[in-house]
Amino acid sequence: MSDIEIRDDRAAGRLEAVGDGEVVGRVEYFVLDRPRPALVPVHTAVEPGHEGQGIAGSLVRELYATARREGVAVAPLCPYVVRWAERHRDEASAAGPGLLEAAREWLAAHPGRF
Repeated sequence: MSDIEIRDDRAAGRLEAVGDGEVVGRVEYFVLDRPRPALVPVHTAVEPGHEGQGIAGSLVRELYATARREGVAVAPLCPYVVRWAERHRDEASAAGPGLLEAAREWLAAHPGRF
């Protein structure tokens, strides 16, 4: 994965991988305030032709790094992020069932968001 920049578009709820001026991958997320602050990834995608280059993993790694810098948890609802976290327990601390349930409830209350 060369010449890929990862940027956080917090207002849009996207962590984006940008290469040659175009978005080649993204993690869509929302910010949960209660019961404690968390980033909640709900969807990860890499554009066709860019798969297999480690872009999705780099995005998720940066999501967890961002959460650590901000002192918040990650409550993954995206299946890819869940699997990644299971394989990288040293980088991805568990959110706990209460936080995951609150994230699911928020998502259910905002059906058109994702």
